[in-house]
Amino acid sequence: MSMQELPQDLLQEIQGIEPRSPEWQARAQSHIDRLTKPQGSLGRLEEVAAHLVAMQRSTPPSCAGKAVYVFAGDHGVTEEGVSAYPREVTVQMVLNFLQGGAAVNALAKTVGADLVIVDVGVAGDLPPAPGLRQAKVRRGTRNFALEPAMTYAETFEAMRVGMRLAEEAAQAGRRVVAIGEMGIGNTTSASAIASALTAADPDEVTGAGTGLAEKGVERKADVIRKALRLHRIRLGDVTSVLACLGGYEIAAMAGMAIGAARRRIAVVIDGFISTAAAAVAFALAPHSRDYMFAGHASQEPGHRVLLQYLGLKPLLSLDMRLGEGSGAVLAFGILEGAVRVYNEMATFASAGVSEKSE
Repeated sequence: MSMQELPQDLLQEIQGIEPRSPEWQARAQSHIDRLTKPQGSLGRLEEVAAHLVAMQRSTPPSCAGKAVYVFAGDHGVTEEGVSAYPREVTVQMVLNFLQGGAAVNALAKTVGADLVIVDVGVAGDLPPAPGLRQAKVRRGTRNFALEPAMTYAETFEAMRVGMRLAEEAAQAGRRVVAIGEMGIGNTTSASAIASALTAADPDEVTGAGTGLAEKGVERKADVIRKALRLHRIRLGDVTSVLACLGGYEIAAMAGMAIGAARRRIAVVIDGFISTAAAAVAFALAPHSRDYMFAGHASQEPGHRVLLQYLGLKPLLSLDMRLGEGSGAVLAFGILEGAVRVYNEMATFASAGVSEKSE
């Protein structure tokens, strides 16, 4: 299946994405250069501020309504012994999110971000709860070492979940969102996607995930190699890469990245798995990258490969490998700092400060 065979509603989302505005970026940079500081002295903070203006096509830039969306789904490939934890941990951790006991809960509170949990493919049942969105496509993917993880119809349904949430975010006035995930086995899926999209050897993009020993990592890479042979994936066939090797949460994050870009909402991507979703979004909709920030650099080896594929430089590097959107949430503080600098610093003229002489 090629991009031309995507359903019409998904194609419309992709075709509706406008690139980041170079005119607005130049206007923003001109303002930043007049602030009371040596030009360039705030480093990448200046770049972040200019990018936000170019994304939003308005001033003052805003981080209003910031929220992290954690998409949860299970993976049939866990049958191959690729994870240090059993599949039941996915539903247990989602319940932990809902009870406020996870790292992402603490970090979201730290930066004042809303937290939305989305069940898009958890194998177990979850009771209704505040902050939980029930959008289950299926109770976990199939084992992609034996058959495609998802049908095309399921893949597109999961992508629509993310797109709908992007539309809701726009209606709620959100200007910045983060995407994170929870799903035992999803580092195997992300490694397989990374290998398929970049032609990297599975050994290069496969890491310890939830804590596998060396032999377990080797087994995981072998499972991925077997799956790539089984599905004979062509690098240009992005929809097949996602359907055969992905997960419902990965497809939903890709859909949200596309939907958010369509609505000029900045997307902060988290670690390896959400970056795999961002890479899928980029491969389908190249302009979606214009609305992405890489929150941090994960310890997973495949993350570096995917960030290079995307051409994104992480805002933070804290040796994290948790997922959940944890690194992306921390990066909200960088975006907010950039916005405050842009909006609240005086210019040389307004402060009566002499500018640098030529």
